Amino acid sequence: MKFKLQILIVFLLSNSYGQNQIKEAYFASGCFWCVESIFESLEGVDNVESGYSGGWLKNPSYNQVLTGKTGHAESVKVSYNPNQISFSNLVEVFFASHDPTTLNRQGPDVGMHYRSIAFYEADEEKKIIEKEIQRLLEKEIYPVIVTEVKKFENFYLAESYHQDFKRKNPDNPYIWNVSVPRIEKFKSNYTD
Repeated sequence: MKFKLQILIVFLLSNSYGQNQIKEAYFASGCFWCVESIFESLEGVDNVESGYSGGWLKNPSYNQVLTGKTGHAESVKVSYNPNQISFSNLVEVFFASHDPTTLNRQGPDVGMHYRSIAFYEADEEKKIIEKEIQRLLEKEIYPVIVTEVKKFENFYLAESYHQDFKRKNPDNPYIWNVSVPRIEKFKSNYTD
């Protein structure tokens, strides 16, 4: 009886921890100051960090990424609760919150480090991304999509001054002229 009770307790504990498991997703869609704020506004998102991903240089700095010679894009790491928001929902938000038709550009930001990338860690995530691209093209929401669908390899955390930039620098001209309009446009088009 004691042995069965121990198994039951272990089973219940493992299931309750599994329900609150935080997962991670990675996206690049222009300046991470904008992208970070958009994902932070979603219910079920626990944390968003700015960084660099998609390239070959280990531990790059912001100045190195800006050269376009590292292969990295400004990216975000989205920590989320899959019981509150799904990977599929995050992919929908990703495509709804930027222009996936422009190569190496988002608004005024130009360069390889501002390109659109949806990263996947598992084949199921890759299928979700590809299915959303197909849906958007079939519904003619976009005439073409240049977003890379790329296997996730590494994420390098950006310098501390980039984290929560909009919240820490609300009067910054870039925030008012680029980030705020992008976030407002997203919110008006994506009310859910």
